Amino acid sequence: MSKDLAKYIDHTQLKPETKQDKISQIVDEAIEYEFASVCVNPHWVSYCYDRLKDTNVKVCTVIGFPLGATTTATKVFETKDAIDNGATEVDMVINVGELKSANDDFVKEDIKAVVDAAKGKALTKVIIETSLLTEDEKVRACKLAKEAGADFVKTSTGFSGGGATVEDIALMRKTVGPDIGVKASGGVRDLETTKAMIDAGATRIGASAGVDIVHGNKGTSDY
Repeated sequence: MSKDLAKYIDHTQLKPETKQDKISQIVDEAIEYEFASVCVNPHWVSYCYDRLKDTNVKVCTVIGFPLGATTTATKVFETKDAIDNGATEVDMVINVGELKSANDDFVKEDIKAVVDAAKGKALTKVIIETSLLTEDEKVRACKLAKEAGADFVKTSTGFSGGGATVEDIALMRKTVGPDIGVKASGGVRDLETTKAMIDAGATRIGASAGVDIVHGNKGTSDY
C-alpha cells in the first residue's frame, strides 16, 4: 500500500443515488488512507466537514455539476454556499456549449467568477469535459482556465461518456505549464492507470476506487 500515492487522490462519490452510509464509508476510508480529499455533491459537504474538520483530509465539492450549463450567478452562489458549509476545494464545470460556440470571453468570465468567489478560501478546479471537446477546444479551455486564475484544470465529470486519458493529461499539462494543477478523473480505477496519469503530468486523481488503487487492486467504479 502506498501512502504517498494516497495524497494524490480525491476520494470521490458523486452518484445521485448515494446514501449517507456510503458517504460515511468514504470519509472513514479517507481518514484511514490519508487521501487528499473527499469529493462529494454539495448536499454532503457539511456532513463531511463535521467528520473531517480535525484531520488533514479536505472537503471537495462540485459546482454547476455535471452539465456546466447553469448560470454564472448560480455557480457563484453554489461556491459561496459550499465554502460556508466547509468545502475548501471546488470543482466547477465550464459552460461547454459556450466554449464550442467560441464564446471564449464568456467562458473565461464564468470561470473567473467562481475563482473570485473562492479566492482565499478554497482551491478552484475547472472541469473542461474532455470527452466532448476537440483538441483545439481542450487547449482553449485550459488556457482560459489559467487566465481566469484557476488552481487546477480537470479532465472530466465522469458523467459524459468518457473519462481521463493519458494523452489528454499530457496535452493539458503542456498547455497550462508547471505552475497549476492537473486532475485526472473518470475511469481511473487501478494502480497502473493512476501511475500513468501522474507520469503524464497529473497532480491529483479523482476516483472512487482509491482504496483499490493504493492496494494495487482493480476497482469497478464508473468514476
